Amino acid sequence: MSDTDLTQALKVIETLSTGTLTTQLLKRGLPSTFIAGVHPLNPDAPRFVGLAYTLRLIPKREDKMSPDTVTSPLYPQRHAVEDCPPGHVLVIDARGITETGTLGDILVARLQARGVAGVVTDGAMRDTGAMMNYSIPVFCGGRAARNSHVDHLATETQVPIACGGAAVFPGDVLFGDEDGVVVFPAGLAAELAADGARQERLETFLQRRVLDGAPIAGTYPPDADTLAAFEKWDKEN
Repeated sequence: MSDTDLTQALKVIETLSTGTLTTQLLKRGLPSTFIAGVHPLNPDAPRFVGLAYTLRLIPKREDKMSPDTVTSPLYPQRHAVEDCPPGHVLVIDARGITETGTLGDILVARLQARGVAGVVTDGAMRDTGAMMNYSIPVFCGGRAARNSHVDHLATETQVPIACGGAAVFPGDVLFGDEDGVVVFPAGLAAELAADGARQERLETFLQRRVLDGAPIAGTYPPDADTLAAFEKWDKEN
């Protein structure tokens, strides 16, 4: 897929929902693509789409965590903040630990200033009062005041990670909305955009029918007559 085709597909995907995408991915034999347990920190800015840039955190090792090391620009956490490309999504594997923060408000402010599309972690965020007013979407597993160095050692960027029970590979597509975050291979973006858009048009049609008094039987899922009526409606609209 060309970069142009991917960009066009992502524009369509951004208008869809995680519910639609998980349904489409299930049909393609990919049921484990929803990142469980993460929620938008700022409900006014929950929607994003972008390619994954990954950061891996492992349990702390005191001999590897001198003050000079963890504040160095080369420390993987700091490096990720400066290296994650604009339009990408920083995804952090925190092993599901929500008692300790992974990033604070200043580092997230830097990501926002650099044009990063979003931040996702199955760990916690700290300084969340400030982040709730940011425009960058932040999805996390909780809030915690403790510094990341209490539990975590950042070791690698741009490697396959686990986040909320889902595998995330560098360059995967991540999409987030009010219900959570879904991840999938970029090579599926075009067909997911086309089939997902059709699914949402069908569901809009079915919803209107139900609101107008149609019974669930024959409507959801649609029988042949309902599908024929949808095809006519879809052409007209």
